[in-house]
Amino acid sequence: MRTLMPGFPLYTADQIRTAVCLADLIEPTAEALAAFSTTEGAQAPVVVLPLAEGGDSHIKAAYLPGGRHFLVKISNWFPGNRPRGMPEGGGFVALFDATTGAVTALLEDEHHLTDLRTAAAGAVCVRALARPDAARATVLGTGRQAELQAHALTFVRPIQHISVWGRDHGRATALATRLGRDLPHTEVVAAADPEQAVRESDVVITATASSTPVLFGSWLRPGQHITALGADDPTKRELDGAGLRRATQVFVDSRELSLRYGDIHAAIARGEVTSDRIDGEVGEILSGRIRGRRTPADITVAKLIGIGPQDLAAAETALALLEHTIR
Repeated sequence: MRTLMPGFPLYTADQIRTAVCLADLIEPTAEALAAFSTTEGAQAPVVVLPLAEGGDSHIKAAYLPGGRHFLVKISNWFPGNRPRGMPEGGGFVALFDATTGAVTALLEDEHHLTDLRTAAAGAVCVRALARPDAARATVLGTGRQAELQAHALTFVRPIQHISVWGRDHGRATALATRLGRDLPHTEVVAAADPEQAVRESDVVITATASSTPVLFGSWLRPGQHITALGADDPTKRELDGAGLRRATQVFVDSRELSLRYGDIHAAIARGEVTSDRIDGEVGEILSGRIRGRRTPADITVAKLIGIGPQDLAAAETALALLEHTIR
């Protein structure tokens, strides 16, 4: 039994799943990325706790001056739960009144909002950086986020073909089958050869938990866009140094966090690139402060760590939808 503390509601994961979908979060996520990059005093601190059996806990906060709320999120991920028949993701989101500090609401996430806002950020990056005529995509990864990213692609580009690759070809085949059913106007196949799939694609998404590169610069060709979002702590990496060097432009959600976590952090630590490899933040493109893709031949990379303002936007959107649904 859950006991509600006086003064604020607690929304369950089932209620959130019923009320909020991916499409609801695309525009709020775009606005949050732009606000983070352009609002003086914006804060998005992150703490990553590596835990047993490959699990981790990400503690993220967000405050945008002038906003109604600030947020603290605890997001847990325990891949060892899968064979136990338990959810891999858990945690909660707390919204607070930015003026008084009072709790506005608690949302039991079970990684659902986190997954949706990450997929929404993927859609925003593809919309901002991929060629308008991009029609073929490859998704490297077979988990929940890979599945959501495939859906997200179809919201923003005329995707006609998606290749899915994973180290476990059986999981890739199962995901391709589900996507083929859910996206009847898109051809979806399980790729046996990731290099060939990438070479034939206009957009490439990496959504894995890998600690070693799964996408290599030698596979890339002019005109492509890559969104890399799986490597979100100091131990993970999906892109090799050659890929970062070969890219015409590299954008991030947060300069500070990208220097501490993920692919760019790993490449700098190995002397493969320097910090000036970052050309700007995605939010700077969205706000018009800098240009994104300049020519059809550019190779663009969006490296996402996942920042608290995305969670703030997702939580505020979810709260409005929940209040409307339950009213």
